[in-house]
Formats: sequence, C-alpha cells, structure tokens
Amino acid sequence: MEVPHRRTAVLVDPHPLWLDTVEQVVGAIGVQVLLKTTRPSEALQAFEEIAPDLLITEIKAPEGEPDGIALLQRACERRPDLKGIVLSMYDDPQQLESAFAAGAVAYVLKTAHHDDLTSAIRQAFDHSIFLAAGVRRSTPTAKALAPEDTPGLTRRELEILQLVAEGHSNADLARMLWVTEQTIKFHLSNIYRKLDVSNRTEASRWAQLRGLLASPPSTIAVA
Repeated sequence: MEVPHRRTAVLVDPHPLWLDTVEQVVGAIGVQVLLKTTRPSEALQAFEEIAPDLLITEIKAPEGEPDGIALLQRACERRPDLKGIVLSMYDDPQQLESAFAAGAVAYVLKTAHHDDLTSAIRQAFDHSIFLAAGVRRSTPTAKALAPEDTPGLTRRELEILQLVAEGHSNADLARMLWVTEQTIKFHLSNIYRKLDVSNRTEASRWAQLRGLLASPPSTIAVA
C-alpha cells in the first residue's frame, strides 16, 4: 500500500517565538516542519538539500539578510511548485503586491486568527471553493469577455468582481474563497485601479453593464 506524501514546510521569521507558534499551527494540520530559522540565508541554503512543499516567511529580516520577498522569489525560482505564504506584520498594499509578484499564494497578517493561516495553507494545496452556509451557488459563471473588455483583470479578479456585483460582502468572499479579508481587500484595490473606479458600487455597475451577472443582483453591500 502506498503511503500518502506528508507535506513539509520551512518557516522563517526573525522572532523565535513566532516560529514556535507557526510550527504548532501547521503541525496541527499535518504539515511537518523540516526547518525553522530566523535567517533567510539559512533557509536558502537548506533548499539545496531539502525540497519542502511550503515556505512561510515574514518580510522583515535581520540586518545583512535578504528580506522575505527576496527569499520567496529565490525559493520559487529553485522550486517552481513551492507554495509560498507571507505571514507578516506589514499591512501595506505595496508589500502585498510585491509578495504576490514574488510568487506568494497568500498573504496573512500576524493580527489574523490562526484559522486564517490554516485556511490559507489548505487553499494553497487544494484549489477549491468552500461555501458558507446559506450560499447556494458553487462557482460564478461569468460571461466570457474578450481581453480588450477586461482591462488587465486576472481570472481571480473577474471572479471576485462578479461576486461583489451580486452583493456579497468582503466577509462573504473571504469565507467562500477560503482567504483572509485582507486578501479580498487587496484584490478589490487592484480591481478599482484597473477599472478606474472608486468603490464597489461603481465596480458593480461596470460588471452589470458588461453582462457579467448570470441573474439580477441582490442589494450591493457598501464597504
């Protein structure tokens, strides 16, 4: 009988106490920690010998060390199938964007509940949508639009835009897509910028005019 592969992780944070805490969280969902270190350079060296499935890193690093963004980018270059998650103290859209550009699949604030981190890890490996109670539809069925009709929107941004236009709140979206509300806010800020709109009401109107809704929308929730 084949033994299922146990997922493994490398944890990087300048504070040892955080490393111990995150190790407990990932261990509780069956992820084995191969290395936890305060030094990103040590993690990079370890990638030559071990092949973890998951990297969880803080952005801040000790003086003289590469920061978490640089670590993530180099690690993903060495192991393209690596799942990288940034667990950071920085609530900054620019840091969020840099993390995703470097290869992160999720960005979790340290102020979040530990369930947010476990949800991010599960969603990183199992790309599914889990619906909260009372939500009837499984996935959006957006009308196919030509590239010139979607000004740089990614597939996930189109998905979020449609759900917003149907009246779902940020909290609803976070539960439906198994991500944090901060991640939803990050995607929405990108959507507003790309559509040149100021809020979710204007973005919803944009979606309605282009036929993205499969049915008439419910009341729009205003953030």
